[in-house]
Amino acid sequence: MKFLKTLSIIAVTGMLFASCAETKKENNEESMTTETETMEKEEDMAMSETQTTPNIVEVAVGNDNFTTLVAAVKAADLAETLSGDGPFTVFAPTNDAFNKLPDGTVETLLKPENKSKLSGILTYHVVSGKYEAAAVIDAINKNNGKFTVDTVNGGSITLSLNNANVMLTDATGGTSTVIMADVAASNGVIHAIDSVVMPK
Repeated sequence: MKFLKTLSIIAVTGMLFASCAETKKENNEESMTTETETMEKEEDMAMSETQTTPNIVEVAVGNDNFTTLVAAVKAADLAETLSGDGPFTVFAPTNDAFNKLPDGTVETLLKPENKSKLSGILTYHVVSGKYEAAAVIDAINKNNGKFTVDTVNGGSITLSLNNANVMLTDATGGTSTVIMADVAASNGVIHAIDSVVMPK
């Protein structure tokens, strides 16, 4: 009888160990599955954000305030460049900004024979790198109220503040004001401005 009891105890103990081992295995498997699912969800979200955030050109195309700019970008064959990886910071003139130019200026610039000049003007509005408003204002404050940036065109623009608004001063002494900052794009950021700035 003692022998049978001992066997029974061993059998029960073995079953308990087996059960515990199986439970532990199941818990580990569940934990790994949960971690894998979480990682997959995070990857999907990251991919989704990349896919759903439009690039600079797509943002401009989707905004009625930039129809003239979009037409100019297409005429200058810059759409592919500004749809690239970047990042870029674009000081984007609104339709009203282009309307401030002398009569006939935009129509003349859109002509095929003026493609090079148009490209030079547009790339003067683009800076390599992503500079959001807070970074721009910080740079201006750290440089005695003025901060000069080099444009993709090769020229430079001086940034300053006027009543908390970021101002641009171009190579000809003309000025423009940022009227809408930090328009996000997948390959950079757009700051809408109220006047077209001009290179030399």
